[in-house]
Amino acid sequence: MPTSMSAFLRRRCRMSSLAIIRSFTRSFASQTKSSAAALDDPHHNHVIVQGRGNSRTAILNRPSSLNALDTSMGDTLQKLYESWENNPDVRLVALKGSSRAFCAGGDIVRLSQLVDKGDLEACKDFFWTLYRFIYLLGTYLKPHVALLNGITMGGGAGISVPGTFRVATEKTVFATPETLIGFHPDAGASFYLSHLSGRIGEYLALTGDRLNGAEMMACGLATHYSLHALPLIEEHIGNLVTDDPSVVEASLEKYSDLVYPDNMSIIQRTETIDKCFGHDTVEEIIDFMESEAARTTDPWCISTLKRLHDASPLSLKVALRSIREGRFQTLDQCLIREYRMSLQGVSKQITNDFCEGVRAQVVDKDFRPKWDPPSLEHVSEDMVDQYLSPLDKNLGPELELPTSQREAFR
Repeated sequence: MPTSMSAFLRRRCRMSSLAIIRSFTRSFASQTKSSAAALDDPHHNHVIVQGRGNSRTAILNRPSSLNALDTSMGDTLQKLYESWENNPDVRLVALKGSSRAFCAGGDIVRLSQLVDKGDLEACKDFFWTLYRFIYLLGTYLKPHVALLNGITMGGGAGISVPGTFRVATEKTVFATPETLIGFHPDAGASFYLSHLSGRIGEYLALTGDRLNGAEMMACGLATHYSLHALPLIEEHIGNLVTDDPSVVEASLEKYSDLVYPDNMSIIQRTETIDKCFGHDTVEEIIDFMESEAARTTDPWCISTLKRLHDASPLSLKVALRSIREGRFQTLDQCLIREYRMSLQGVSKQITNDFCEGVRAQVVDKDFRPKWDPPSLEHVSEDMVDQYLSPLDKNLGPELELPTSQREAFR
């Protein structure tokens, strides 16, 4: 996975001098107008802005929904971030969540309701808006600090991991649990998970297992860890007058703590993970996990197998293909492919697993989803191919990203 500093510097260097001059000579009035437009939305209080001096902080503010993202929030974030990037007075941008969550991901209950109503256009708007914001964050020209103090799952990781810095805490809980709701790890997950060392990315994508803050640090998903000093970090970066990422990094390190995963962490099991999750198919991965469980009687092997058996069989095969393809793609290529996959996944043309998964895991909470296909042996290669195929006229157009103005990194 690219280091935050090197990726940030490459983003700056790749922008043409003309584009940089234009972006930093736009008037402050433009920033004010854009911010005001973002706040005209009736749901504007779902994103609150704090700022003084040369920094701005966007606060996700849907605590009753664990700050789950909807289309309006994604649109507001896009407008705010664009205006801040174009405002020479703003040097640094931060993002955090209210209450006990950073962001639990997309509002999957609302999304499943839209699918059941047949409102595919609203679903398209959601993914289009969210993925374009993720691309903006992944190519942002100013230092970005995400304060991951709480639940950080799915799309919540998508709007933080591509940024420059991610500060985890003792309250951080990370996961990409999409296979457990009949979907696929999206919002850039096929990019950042595939670039983790070894086969941890495949493990996280297929099982939806959780990481704490120390584990995020150990595998590179977080850049800093703070045990008790998060308020000091917020205050300090709020007073910075710089857009130099090395200065921001030094400031974060000043208040960071050294932390190591405990002996029960999956980070201590990377050898087994690499051995089992490095195989070509989901069936082989499960076979090797079963052999490992029989040989060691390790409770972790047994719980991992249960997660794999609980997940949607189609989602498992789609997720594995996605991570493997993402390992050789840039961020924009991953997002464009994930957009296709997301629309295929909610269109019901292949399966109804997404709505069924949300019903079983979140709405009714009977935890007994009826997957279709019901088992791995019933998942054909054609189904997986269709999930990743270009969009037809009913689902199109393809996701458009401003790659000519903002070049993505590997």
